[in-house]
Amino acid sequence: MRSILLPKPLLTAALGSVVVLAAVGTQSAHAATAQVTAPRASATTTAASAPSARASAVRASAGASAARTARAATVLTSARVAEARFLELANLIGQSCEPRVFSAVGHVTSGPTPDSTQPVLSDPVPLTTTEQCAAQRHQLRILKAFAGKETATYEQMRAGLTGLEYPGARIHRMPNFAGKPVARLDLRVGAEHLALEVTYIGHGVMVEAFGAPQDFSVTDVRLKRHLDRPTS
Repeated sequence: MRSILLPKPLLTAALGSVVVLAAVGTQSAHAATAQVTAPRASATTTAASAPSARASAVRASAGASAARTARAATVLTSARVAEARFLELANLIGQSCEPRVFSAVGHVTSGPTPDSTQPVLSDPVPLTTTEQCAAQRHQLRILKAFAGKETATYEQMRAGLTGLEYPGARIHRMPNFAGKPVARLDLRVGAEHLALEVTYIGHGVMVEAFGAPQDFSVTDVRLKRHLDRPTS
């Protein structure tokens, strides 16, 4: 069989074409491999980030729950501290009102009879001699603290009472009287009946003592209004 000899220029061109085609094929193969690998890498990254996002959400929820628990514990602790301080105050006042001391203390009138024309939830009960003495002590403390002070809102009155070591849980808001704030203080300890009604009267307050039955809230005792400041 006779061999066909190509001229040298044609042979060189043919070999160059083969090399170019081989290079193009290699580049296409690399491009295809990159396109297949890229989605796999993206999917792996997404799958790896999902548990991290869930863990972050769990940590955030746990942190919020811990913060709420801490706030509740702080409020509860504050209430207990306030109550403990009040009981200490009540104990000191009670000791000063024992019979051997009471002879030098003036008399505090118990709450008046409720207005019979109005609905009555509970009648006030008489105060014992010791309770009358304690009532006067509390009245003098409150009158002195509020003397000359503007107390036009219930919030101001409540702040003044808590500043005197009366716990917020023992301070009860009552309907305003002639546009002035009124609060009642539950000073009962154990089987006692002492309660106070504090009414703002302009640059001072009026403080009235009364006896609250054990089975009723101090807000359920109906009292007749006194327009004049009580004398001590």
